[in-house]
Amino acid sequence: MISRLIILFFASLVALSAAPTKKILFFSKCSNFEHSVVRERAGQPSWVQQVLSELGPKHGLEFTFSKDGSKFSAEYLAQFDAYFFYTSGDLLSPGKDGNPPMTAAGKQALLDAIAGGKGFIGTHSAADTFHTDETAETNTNQPRTWRYQNRGDKADPYIRMIGGELIIHGTQQVGRVNVIDPKFPGFAKRVESFELLEEWYSMVNFAPDLHVLLLQDTKAMRDPFAGTKDWPPKGWDTPYQRPPYPSTWARMHGKGRVFYTSMGHREDNWLNPVFQEILVGGMAWAVRNVDADVTPNLAKVAPGASELPPVSGPVGGLPKGVTVPLTKK
Repeated sequence: MISRLIILFFASLVALSAAPTKKILFFSKCSNFEHSVVRERAGQPSWVQQVLSELGPKHGLEFTFSKDGSKFSAEYLAQFDAYFFYTSGDLLSPGKDGNPPMTAAGKQALLDAIAGGKGFIGTHSAADTFHTDETAETNTNQPRTWRYQNRGDKADPYIRMIGGELIIHGTQQVGRVNVIDPKFPGFAKRVESFELLEEWYSMVNFAPDLHVLLLQDTKAMRDPFAGTKDWPPKGWDTPYQRPPYPSTWARMHGKGRVFYTSMGHREDNWLNPVFQEILVGGMAWAVRNVDADVTPNLAKVAPGASELPPVSGPVGGLPKGVTVPLTKK
């Protein structure tokens, strides 16, 4: 009996070691603003590339890093199990970073691949990508009033796939998010809520079939902050004058699994165990290493998500010499 158990134990180890490595294309072309975490400097890997290169082998994931949109085709995309976007702007245009853009056919190939069963992971500015009816020539230094509307099935196909779209963000601040589904992979240690210093997105065009994982606690974000006489900056809370709305979610796009989180702006958060656990869980689900119940729950947990904040212009950074408070009063 003991020898049989030993044989079964080693057989299970062999099976685990033989599990195929899942391949993920990490795509970070930025036709609009390029975040520092995905910027390559002097030919050196970006911050995110370094982090994922270390995380990947620990979780059976192999990353290919690219900023070249011209490679997108059905044949090229077929080699990957999932696509991870940290992008911005109209990827059909060379835009600000000058890297080769996608073609319209390449964009459609991406959407078709996901609908056919491939996975998709998006962090932060992946929702600042392919804005509905917005081109690379749009003047981003003006209030973008056209974003303040729910387009439904008229939203860009990419937006409908990812499940939401950035309107605007406020100044970086400690925000609170409430955990909706602690049973989802990566959330085992997150049972109620947590706070994180981030650049939090205020969003629109939520897909009705979202399975919400984290809900932005807008009331908590609008509490008074500690700090100097220059804090808070003018208009810092305007983007969050609205009911709670999703900030992290999962959904099915056809046969494909889509995971998105608005977190990921700051370099330190890519080393934060909270963020890493949530991200690794989302990737594991997207590439089908684990399963989860993603029954739509948007209407139940965020009934006011479609109510939008007052229109405001671009929100500036912190006043010179002022640091973001790490805690609230």
